[in-house]
Parts: sequence; C-alpha cells; structure tokens
Amino acid sequence: MAALMRTAAERYGDGPAARFQRDGEWVQWSYNELWDRVRAFARGLISLGVDVGNRVCILANTRVEFTVADLAASSVGAVVVPVYPSNSADECQWVVGNSGATVIVCENAAQVAKIDSVRANLPDLQHVVIIDGEASGALTMVEVTARGADIDDAELARRAEAVGPDDACLIIYTSGTTGRPKGCVLTNKGFAVGRRCAVDMALMGHEDVTYLFLPLAHVFAQLIQADCIELGAQIAYWGGDATQIVGELGAIKPTVLPSVPRIFEKVYSLAMGMVPPGDEERVAQAITLGVKVRKARRAGEEVSAADVEAFEKSDAEMFSLVRGIFGGNINLAISGAAPIASEILEFFYASGVPVFEGWGMTETTSLGTLNLPDAFRFGTIGRAVPGVDVRIADDGEIEIAGDIVMREYWRNPQATAEIMSDDGYLKTGDLGSIDEDGYVTITGRKKDIIITAGGKNLTPANLEGDLRRSRWISQAVMFGDRKPYPVALITLDPDEIVPWAKEHGLTADVSELADSNEVRDLIQGELDRVNEQYAKVEQIKRFKILDHDFSLEGGELTPSLKLKRNVVYDKFAEAFEDLYA
Repeated sequence: MAALMRTAAERYGDGPAARFQRDGEWVQWSYNELWDRVRAFARGLISLGVDVGNRVCILANTRVEFTVADLAASSVGAVVVPVYPSNSADECQWVVGNSGATVIVCENAAQVAKIDSVRANLPDLQHVVIIDGEASGALTMVEVTARGADIDDAELARRAEAVGPDDACLIIYTSGTTGRPKGCVLTNKGFAVGRRCAVDMALMGHEDVTYLFLPLAHVFAQLIQADCIELGAQIAYWGGDATQIVGELGAIKPTVLPSVPRIFEKVYSLAMGMVPPGDEERVAQAITLGVKVRKARRAGEEVSAADVEAFEKSDAEMFSLVRGIFGGNINLAISGAAPIASEILEFFYASGVPVFEGWGMTETTSLGTLNLPDAFRFGTIGRAVPGVDVRIADDGEIEIAGDIVMREYWRNPQATAEIMSDDGYLKTGDLGSIDEDGYVTITGRKKDIIITAGGKNLTPANLEGDLRRSRWISQAVMFGDRKPYPVALITLDPDEIVPWAKEHGLTADVSELADSNEVRDLIQGELDRVNEQYAKVEQIKRFKILDHDFSLEGGELTPSLKLKRNVVYDKFAEAFEDLYA
C-alpha cells in the first residue's frame, strides 16, 4: 500500500483519477495530479515526525482530501486509522488514544473541537491537521504540505521499501458484543489479495467511473478505493449530502456503484409503492421475465420473440426509469456490509442495474465471498474469492482463512485468541451452509451485533446497559438489523415508577402508565441523555414502552435472568415493526 499511489501514477499518468465538486462545479484530477498532492502531503507528514509504523487518524467524511491524507500516510509507511465523523468525543478519544496515533487529520473546526475536548487524555497525539478552514492549535493541510517542501522523494521510496507484507497498513475499529470497539489490524498482504481479486475478476478498468458515497472510515470503502487505484478507475466523490445522491448519480453517470443495501431498498420501495392495486402479479411476472431475458442474453442464448416483446414493453414502462435513477450506465453494483433481500436483487437485475451481493468482515479486509456477473446465485452471498478458504464448522458457524484475515486485534491478545480457531481460521459469528457449487448462504447470526441497513455495526448491549441504569427502566431491548435506524422496547421498573407516578398525581397501574404522556416524556429524557454518549447512527430513534416487564415465566429471561434476545425479537416482532411504520 505504501507504493500503490506512486505505481498508479506511473501506470495511468494523465488518466482521470478523481472527480469531485468545488463551488458547485465538478473538478477532475488525473492520476499524476492526485499523486502530486499525495506525495506533497506525505512529505509534510514526514516533517511532522511521522515514521514507518506510526498511526495517523483521519476524522472526516468521504471526500478527495480524505483520500489524499489516507494515501499520503500509507506512502510514508504509516498506519491509517479512520474515525467515523459521527463519533462522539468520547468515542474519538478511544480510537485515537487506543491506537496511539501521533497525528490526526480532521475535516473541520467542529471535528477539531471534539479532539480538543479530550486532548488532555491523548498523550501520544502530537499534531492536529484541519482540512476545511482553520482552528486554534491545528495546522492546515497547506501548512503541512509547505513544511515538507525540502524533503526528497527518495525518502518516500526508501520508506515504501521498508514496508513488508505482514506489516499493518490500516486499523479499523469495529464494535464487538461487549465493551469498547476493537481495532482490526489489517495488513498489506490482505489488501494485496483484495486488489489481485479485483484484477482477476475484472471488476473494473481505467474506463470505469466509481461513485463513492460510502464512508472511508469503513473497510468496504477502503477496499473499493484501493481497487480503483490498482485498476486505474476514476473515483467520483459524493458531495456529502445524502439528499443529493440521486442528482449526483445523474450528473456523474457512474459505471460502478458500491453500496450498502439501503439505497437499493429505498428505490425498490419507491418503485413497488407506485404499482397500482391489482397490478402486483403483472409486475412480478415482468421481473421474472426480465431476469430470464437478461441471463439468456448474457449467456448468448436465444430468446423467443414473444418474450422479447413483453420484456421490451416492461423495459420501456418501468425498467428504463430505474436505470435512469442511477445515471443509466451502471455495469456493476456491489451490495455489501449488510444483507439484502433476493427479491430486491432480482428486481434490479431485471431492470438492467446488476446488483451483486458480497460478504466479508472488517476482520477479513472486507473480503470473503462475492457473486459475479457470470457466476451468481440470488439468495446466496456468492462463492469464496480467490485466495480465500471458507468452511462450515461443526456447530454451523462460517469460518474463513487466507491472507485477508487480520493480523490481530490491536493491543487485545485475548480477543484475538477468542476469534481464531486452532488451525488459523477466523470465526465469523455467522451461521451458514455451502452448496455443491461453492455458493455460501447465511442462515443466522451467533452474535447479537446489529447491522443496520446502512452497514454500520452496532452493539446493543452497551446502550441497553446504559438505559437500564436509569431508575425508571427495568429492561431495554434494541432492534435494528437490516433497518435504517435502531429502535427499542422498554419496560418500566414498578418499584420506581409507581412512587414517581403517585408524586405526580398519576395512576399506580403500570400498564396504564406505559401509555401516559408523562411517563413517555420521562423515558424520552432518559433516552436523550444516553443517546448523547453515542454516535448519531447508533442512537435509538424511536421506542415503545411495554405494559409489563419481562419475566422468567414469560420466556423472555433465562433462569439467571439474562435476556433471551431472539425470544423478545420473535414475541414482539409486530411491536418492533410498528416503530418503523
């Protein structure tokens, strides 16, 4: 990774590398221009004392400056440590402090303020750099670049040669079932496998344009970025406003779209919501025919005249409109980071927007399995990518091995030992099966981790525990797998809420209190207090107060009074769904 950008500039030169917005206009940089900016900032990092193996944090949204800082840190042999811009100051402190970062690049003054508020607890942090604007005590990217003007490019070459395949190039912090996020130490050889897979599978080429709105703090976007640079594709960066994504897709007309399921789910829901009552069966038949025709054409098989006529009618009425939403040129869309329903994949395939599901973990450099245009099976997560071995353990858990597997959890040998098998396979926490053709299907999860529709891993136990610390709350159960945001069911502690109710002239009946505005306002205040400790994406947006507590007799608790999460999810499925209505 230390030589990636330099090598790409040598290969692709004046070919387009990056497209982004400035003052409402689209600006384009070539690979030479991008490399000029990367190496200039890299020399600046050297002037700040960044050495091979040092950690450099980046606290920013996905934008071209993130890529410049990212590749510059790699070019000096440092380890990149992304931080979600939505993280609270406390969460930033954990990532920056635990990683021992010496430099952090912040997007703006608001992000610098987060770091300033916890700076006293970050003894290793020496420099704060700001992308946009200025902030007291922070260096601008221009100032850092100027500091390194006298450093020779030979120093960058020397550093690149000093980095080995087993050395770390990226540490991504990911939530576990309990405790603080763990830093997944990803290696140069892991990313080399990812880039080689992209070459071998011909995912994209120098003529392709990849629209990138995924957070570069997430390993999926990091891998896509590396693949684009390896193959000479152009990265078109979103403008940072989710409401403008469709408009930007229309302007950019990308050929490759890596995404989490949410964007596809939204378009699918919109399309299905426009189907007139009584036409559902006709639309379902059109989708089935669309899949059949497109598969046949790709395989070079004959399609009957009747099928062609019916397909072209559906294409003109509906499918062409769907393609238009994505700019009209999508050749490949990859959905990752969270599961996506088969019927959604079939709809987009029929529409000419081929969306293929892949699967991986932060711990596996975002790699594992992938469906491909000429080798896919709806309802599966595809087959193992080259250089990766996937197996099913005796208990049904999916295990994975290969150079893609992380080196370790940073400074956490116990957690590292727990996730690895004796023979070097990583335990994924997912249950699944592998068919005779090698296609992998996930059948369940061993962990309680919630993966939202946006692909963010959430740890319910932490927030639930904080809520239970409220005197009014007995139990709190967070829900949100495959959903756009988390919600919760809450039960009241009768020993506390009843006296409070009497003091406020309310009924002593807990079932009635659960529906009262006064109690709801009380619990909302508790939730607001707890939510403040978490990133926005982790915060519970809606809740329902149940009219009774969980119990051993009701089946929601074990004999040791531990929560049976799956029982609660099943038993109160309707209540959870109502929170999204």
